[in-house]
Amino acid sequence: MSSTPTKILVPADDLRTFSAALLEKGGLSAEHARTTAEVFVWAAQRGVDSHGTARVPAYLDLLAKGVANAQPQMTIESTAPAAAVLDADRAPGPVALTAAADEAVRRARETGIASIGVRRTVHTGAIGYYVSRIAEQGLVGLGFVAGMPNMGYTGVKGAAVATSPLAIAVPAREHAPLLLDMATATIALGKIRQAKASGTPLPEGAAATADGTPTTDPELAVMPLPLGGAKGSGMSLAFELLTSVLVGAPIFASFHAGDRKHRQNALLIAVDPAAFGDPEAFAAGVDDTLGTLKGLPVADGADGVFYPGERSAAVAEERGAKGIPVAAKVWRELSEQADRLGVTVPRLEG
Repeated sequence: MSSTPTKILVPADDLRTFSAALLEKGGLSAEHARTTAEVFVWAAQRGVDSHGTARVPAYLDLLAKGVANAQPQMTIESTAPAAAVLDADRAPGPVALTAAADEAVRRARETGIASIGVRRTVHTGAIGYYVSRIAEQGLVGLGFVAGMPNMGYTGVKGAAVATSPLAIAVPAREHAPLLLDMATATIALGKIRQAKASGTPLPEGAAATADGTPTTDPELAVMPLPLGGAKGSGMSLAFELLTSVLVGAPIFASFHAGDRKHRQNALLIAVDPAAFGDPEAFAAGVDDTLGTLKGLPVADGADGVFYPGERSAAVAEERGAKGIPVAAKVWRELSEQADRLGVTVPRLEG
């Protein structure tokens, strides 16, 4: 008796084309649909399934409800060569932040460093994509995002701040780029949902009930706790100031005053190594640093020494060759959306 597969292998190009077709039927322009699909498939290819193609049905819902603007009129405001604000007009996060990353690179080539604030976007997806896009151009990328409060804050009863992420990408020459992509939470909301579905207890200090009481019971857990306690919650608050407040679109204060409409803000920074010296020497220095790390003695029980982004880059290479595993439930949801929207589902071999 054969069992139903839990994962379906889909070639990356097919998954990208299929996701883009669904998003275009959902109302996005062909270009914006491709951009958004690219971000989701990038995450899925690197093994970040929580931000991968499982987000497509949720995004179709955001578009259908008008939470995300399918035809945004994005504008860039700037009073200084090295800084600008991109008003996203509620554009999908991948559309707004991809544009911001490219603008940051363009300006940093002229000024050595450039920062682009993004105002009024919605769910940004994996912010590692945008800083990686900057690093692909040979520049260092930094990114911060602030969103809706859904995480505890040390000393506060209930949800107070967002699980706001930080990402840094540093280009190398012989190695895959360093990519640090982390939330300020101990555990992702998606991990709490997965634990609830499987009945698996949560780690100590990772999640809390609605009133902020720590719990390991996935049935009672509704929000993550900050990474490192006051350190994680303090970082999240700082990111709100660096993004939302900086671009004149505060989320934290207005949320706690009663405005619960979903929105996110961001700040992307591009740094050109050429402004600090010889860019080739910098790239060689990055390689030397990463190589030195990997040459250090391996601790007992460890399976190797890895730098941030190394393993996900290896996963991306493997999945690029063999296909991207998509959960059967997600593939079913995508197929149902395809039937509803009149999109052809890719034919899969085997």
